Amino acid sequence: MSSKVTGSILDVSLFKRLLRYVKPYRFTFLFVLIAAILLSVFSTFNPYLLKITVDDYITLKDYDGMLVFIGIMAAVLFFEVFFQFSFIYYANWLGQRVVYDLRKDLFGRMIGFRKTFFDLSAVGRLVTRAVNDIETIASIFSQGLFMIIADVLKMLVVIVVMLSVSWQLSLIVFAVLPVILIATRKFQKAMKFAFDEVRTQVANLNTFVQERISGMQIVQLFVREQKEYASFQQINEKHKKAWLKTVWYNSIFFPIAELSTSITIGLVVWYGGLRVIAEENGITLGAIFLFIQLTQMLFRPLRQIADKFNTLQMGMVAVQRVFAVMDTDSHIADEGDLNAEQLKGEISFQNVVFSYKENEPVINDISFDVHAGETIAIVGATGAGKSTIINLLSRFYDINQGVISVDGNNIKSYKLSSLRNAIAVVLQDVFLFADTIYNNITLWDSEISEEDVMLAAKHIGIDRFISKLPGKLQYDVKERGAMLSGGQRQLIAFLRAYVTNPSILVLDEATSSVDGETEELIQIATDRLTKDKTAIIIAHRLATIQKADRIIVMDQGKIVEMGTHEKLLKIDGGFYQNLQNAQLSKGQEVVN
Repeated sequence: MSSKVTGSILDVSLFKRLLRYVKPYRFTFLFVLIAAILLSVFSTFNPYLLKITVDDYITLKDYDGMLVFIGIMAAVLFFEVFFQFSFIYYANWLGQRVVYDLRKDLFGRMIGFRKTFFDLSAVGRLVTRAVNDIETIASIFSQGLFMIIADVLKMLVVIVVMLSVSWQLSLIVFAVLPVILIATRKFQKAMKFAFDEVRTQVANLNTFVQERISGMQIVQLFVREQKEYASFQQINEKHKKAWLKTVWYNSIFFPIAELSTSITIGLVVWYGGLRVIAEENGITLGAIFLFIQLTQMLFRPLRQIADKFNTLQMGMVAVQRVFAVMDTDSHIADEGDLNAEQLKGEISFQNVVFSYKENEPVINDISFDVHAGETIAIVGATGAGKSTIINLLSRFYDINQGVISVDGNNIKSYKLSSLRNAIAVVLQDVFLFADTIYNNITLWDSEISEEDVMLAAKHIGIDRFISKLPGKLQYDVKERGAMLSGGQRQLIAFLRAYVTNPSILVLDEATSSVDGETEELIQIATDRLTKDKTAIIIAHRLATIQKADRIIVMDQGKIVEMGTHEKLLKIDGGFYQNLQNAQLSKGQEVVN
């Protein structure tokens, strides 16, 4: 997702792509541009009116004429304020509308990415892209692009007015102008790279903090506080240095710009004053007043343009990063047209080969069939490929070779959402959102009522557990289900699977880390869940799978044995028998 950052002011192709999000609001865009033009005119008109007032009325002591021009200046000021308000408000409004649409598209892309993408991407970086970077893009419109346009227009009007009033004083101002332009360009290029480093360090900091807070129990359990604190200090130090680099460039540039402005005004007053004292034609007292104001109006936008370029470039770096995520080709092809409703649940794996990395197969030419309503258990050592089979069946990954079919149809021929709706999976590591039990079970499906949930809980025997909680289904489990035990989270996962009424049920190590009482509840729930349904149970403890119709034993991505519990135990020196003996030696319960 990285993108090369150059010193160029604007990536035209990226900017054109960003402007597509402006198209629905093109009338607002045009209004902001018109407001910028009128603002540049009115802001320059007032100093010129001041020159006329000084030369034609104050110098000549024409009090009535002076009052008239003061009134005109007040009216011009009113219009300037109005267009300034319109410019600022609608530029910010446009920026927020654009990032709203952009963030919606980004999140829509992310939730469709295949599991591989999330396996390889740091969560903190993705959060930074979806939140911080998107918000930075808003500043392109609110503080960058339109402000630069407004400043450039104002400078052009100022230059025209200067030349029309006095070319001599204009030359003095223009002589210093290249110094500001050169400093601005060098400042802009340096800040481009500095801000890219800032964004990188912000992403690193977000990733580190999020992971450590999420894994704080492990940090404290293994007494890693000091080590993690030291690592945090190193990352925080890099973050600080990245920001201080931007501070350093600002500290150099802005004093140079301010000094140049003061020197220019001093030269204008000196030269213009000499001409007024000598009573030479062409330069008046009002012209000196005008040039003092116009010099500030010319140099101030130059200083601000440098700052706005920083904002624009920081926003374009964010655009690069966000579009890099959006351009990631990590979607499972969803080209099927079959609905997976009312499946019988017949599953077939035929010569399936799959690898996470090229030429490193995790599943190596396996074939097996699961009949409708049958319960199949899959066992094997860690890394044998058990969980991978479940991920392939749900199409979190696509296979390299072979065919996986459900009810005689290749799973690729089913609509992806329809296929996944027909398969309910209960994982070992249950994820719960920071919300109520009810919402964690229904996943915000309004068609499932609380009565439906409690009835389902009663059917699988876990209604008493829910009834004992404060608020029952409205009990807030907090982030990742922190208010519940591991066993209770498993029970919630079973109920979540049950209310969806799946055609195929998958239990992935669902009883590997629960206490005896909860395991008994889960076993009852399992029996009721799997009744008349096709079920695949991945288990570590052999005592939990002895009722399975068949047991598949895997080793290093291959099926090495298959049969009933009793049949497999009779294979002397077999893999299944060795697994049982290993569990017996560790004191785990295994029933013969």
